[in-house]
Amino acid sequence: MKQILPYISYVGLALSIIPPVLVFMGVIDIDFHYTLMAVGMLLWFGTAPFWMKPTDLEEKEPEETTGRI
Repeated sequence: MKQILPYISYVGLALSIIPPVLVFMGVIDIDFHYTLMAVGMLLWFGTAPFWMKPTDLEEKEPEETTGRI
């Protein structure tokens, strides 16, 4: 399942980028544009955080400070 998430995210990103161009070119109307943008936003923000998060985030130790100012 985790291998599919980037592809779904990229579809969502495409649905967020392409519709404004299509409205500018007069291919689609503004209401359909809003629908595509909403679907793209949900796909992107619903899937991207799960595969973009580094897996070793918990394993990293905080960097030591040198004490210098």
